[in-house]
Amino acid sequence: MWLLIPLAVATVAGMVLLYPWGKDPAKSAFPQGTPVNATITATITGPCLAEGQVQVGEPSPDAKPCLTSELTMTDGPGTGKPLKLTLPIEPSTPRFAAGDKVVLSYNGGDAANPASFQIVDFQRGTPLLLLAGLFALAVIVLGRWQGLAALLALGLSFLVLALFVLPSILAGESPLLVAIAGAGAIMFVALYLTHGLSARTSVAVLGTLVSLILIGVLSAIFSAAASLTGLDDSTSQLIGSLGHGIDARGLLLAGVVIGALGVLDDVTVTQTSAVWELRRANPSLGWRELYGAGLRIGRDHVGSAVNTLVMAYAGAALPVLLYTSLSGVGLGSILGAEDIAQEIVRTLAGSVGIVAAVPVTTVLAALIASREPQESRWPQAPQSKTRA
Repeated sequence: MWLLIPLAVATVAGMVLLYPWGKDPAKSAFPQGTPVNATITATITGPCLAEGQVQVGEPSPDAKPCLTSELTMTDGPGTGKPLKLTLPIEPSTPRFAAGDKVVLSYNGGDAANPASFQIVDFQRGTPLLLLAGLFALAVIVLGRWQGLAALLALGLSFLVLALFVLPSILAGESPLLVAIAGAGAIMFVALYLTHGLSARTSVAVLGTLVSLILIGVLSAIFSAAASLTGLDDSTSQLIGSLGHGIDARGLLLAGVVIGALGVLDDVTVTQTSAVWELRRANPSLGWRELYGAGLRIGRDHVGSAVNTLVMAYAGAALPVLLYTSLSGVGLGSILGAEDIAQEIVRTLAGSVGIVAAVPVTTVLAALIASREPQESRWPQAPQSKTRA
């Protein structure tokens, strides 16, 4: 479809214009120290004492205990050297134990001084790689070459996010414009690479694009009407860390657009494939019949797709929901809170776009598929000849 060529050119031009050429936005954020890997060899729970301090008498019943961890650094300036760190045991403190592989934050000071290090997290590389390998294996076993193409498209999508979307937003570009350009690039790459260059794929791309525009417009209108600022805790911390302003509401809208893209791809590709298969099974169907049959399939699909989107956002916002429910105020106040209202706008705007994607994609697919010459999938049985 020639209509998509200027859209693809506009996407590439937008990425070129919005990319932070000559900047290094990843290093402009606040430093948290150099990550250093270590292994915990032993842990001791006891009173919180400073280095060299000795406990005298019985500890106070109200005194909070501390966890003293003995570690061996496996890389960094103190490779192979022992280290002892103490941190208070709080409800929010991770439970470290002997044998745990952890990540330390090194502030650049004396490597022999424990004050130069701080335990910040666990090492999770190995289990995540194993899970990624299991996922890739499952996709390839079921999808074969198309599954391999889907994995390649997924990798390229992550590259767009990591190498374009994140650096551009951190450099101060408009988050919404960056998200639109990035989502366009992901849409073109993922769909055409996975499903091939065909009229069927082009219909799915066009249906996805129309629905994304609708989602973006609805999100912008209702986030402004609801006076959403986008300044939740994580965004406020980001702004403080960057040292320069950022469009918080635009960041909210960017998240809506990118978050809805994956579900939209699923809906539009499924609808397009359904219409093409109906046409293949019965070439005599006109576009009205194809549209009606495809829409009936879409009604079943849209319910599960909307539920998927709602549950995905609800799961991501579960800690916020739990925290807000402790306030003891009425349901209206809870739903009107900034963090909850953001998720409501994100969910409902995305759901409207998914619902709209079904008739839009189906009618486009029906109009184009009905004009393509195609033979019936079920050939007629040859008629027997009789001799005179």
